[in-house]
Amino acid sequence: MDFTRRRFMGGAAAAAFAGRMPLAELASTTSFVPELESLRHYRAPAWFRDAKLGIWACWGPESVPEMGDWYARNMYIEGHMQYEDHLRRYGHPSTVGYKDMVPLWRAENWQPERLMGLYKKAGARYFCAIAQHHDNIDCWNSRFHPWNSVKMGPKRDVIGIWRDTARQAGLRFGVTEHLGASWNWYGETKHSDTRGPKAGVPYDGADIRYASLYHWGNEHSRVQSWYRGAPEAFQMEWFYRIRDLVDSYQPDLLYSDGSLPFGGYGRRLLAHFYNENEARHGGQLDAVYNCKFSDDGGQYVDGMCVQDLERGVALGIRELPWQTDTCVGDWYYKKDIRYKTPAMIIHMLADIVSKNGNLLLNFPLRADGTLDAQEEGILAKLGEWTAINGEAIFGTRPWRVYGEGSDARDTGDVNEDDLDYTADDIRFTTQGKTLYAIALAWPDSGSITIRSLAGADIPEVRMLHGEMPVRAVRTPEGLKLELPKDQQGEFAYAFRLEGAA
Repeated sequence: MDFTRRRFMGGAAAAAFAGRMPLAELASTTSFVPELESLRHYRAPAWFRDAKLGIWACWGPESVPEMGDWYARNMYIEGHMQYEDHLRRYGHPSTVGYKDMVPLWRAENWQPERLMGLYKKAGARYFCAIAQHHDNIDCWNSRFHPWNSVKMGPKRDVIGIWRDTARQAGLRFGVTEHLGASWNWYGETKHSDTRGPKAGVPYDGADIRYASLYHWGNEHSRVQSWYRGAPEAFQMEWFYRIRDLVDSYQPDLLYSDGSLPFGGYGRRLLAHFYNENEARHGGQLDAVYNCKFSDDGGQYVDGMCVQDLERGVALGIRELPWQTDTCVGDWYYKKDIRYKTPAMIIHMLADIVSKNGNLLLNFPLRADGTLDAQEEGILAKLGEWTAINGEAIFGTRPWRVYGEGSDARDTGDVNEDDLDYTADDIRFTTQGKTLYAIALAWPDSGSITIRSLAGADIPEVRMLHGEMPVRAVRTPEGLKLELPKDQQGEFAYAFRLEGAA
């Protein structure tokens, strides 16, 4: 590693990255070794399989402009709407760069206890906080990186406060790391305008004084490379910073935004995360690691983690538990955005759970640490629904088929905008011998027919809303449920069918 990079690191970090802090200093237990064949024997714990719904808070300096995701990069792309917005409101990125946005993230109205109460009331069983985005800002008291939330911005240990608040509320706690792509992502900061009065004037990322934020030597990098081409010094930095995160805060869940980064460094980190968690829980592995199957230069094999699908849902029931991560609006707060409706969220939740998955749903905070009124309204509606129908969601397992109807089709990553559920769509879950059927809309006909139960004799059917008995009639087409004359509840309608599972 060259001197240019080392000069921006503190003493402990410099020693580590110079190789004087051995990578062998890992967990004392060795159920997992840093090889994919070993890691693929991981199995998701019961708490995660039961939880079904998590709330995520993407929050940091990129929340300041209220212009949505990837601001720290796009503000350096000439002509991009975020570049134009930055130019108009803050100044030219040759002088006023992302480094100058960091102090504006103040969290002055942040009330984590109140927020956690809203998340729990909405039905969340786990909470995740973004530990650092591709913008290279650590939201904790980082040992190895000066650009962190304790030294800058809010000047508070954001991850530590989130963790303590979540656990006091009885929620499992997770952290998401997005650091691996930062090296290539920040290549744009080394460029300059091609036209206008600032043509040829380098952006502030080309100033070596800020290399610890924007990296150095990445001027030819492009975001499409994701992990590819990152030098070994940065790969080692990733290892120590994420190890510091998991060792200092001991999260129940760790998520990487992509596949597992950086070869042996990633495998060592993941084995360490699993082994340390197992040692702290008396030999029982209680941890969850989320990453994606992606051609991004990282690594992935089935079984090594709980696979994450971004903004999409799976095809059918998966044998292994999995997770959808998505957001109610944009990943970072964006003013005037059109949010998902409560109906869409609840339909996705029912669909995902019926296929052995969990939903991790981001509600982005404004820079001051608050949700807007519309976000709070969506959380309230979600909570009203789960309070009545949660029995059909939490702690359930898939049935022999996930569902039926017009929307029972091939799905996958980034497909949520293609989902269009109707009264013909029914999703199934089970607990013991009890089957739950969740209708995703109220039928105009006043009845629904469950084709998968043709010929079945069900002794008792009740609608969870109001514990109302429902008449079930066997027909050649299936089991016909005759619904109350007036619609009961909103968004989706769960029925308990005793002895049908």
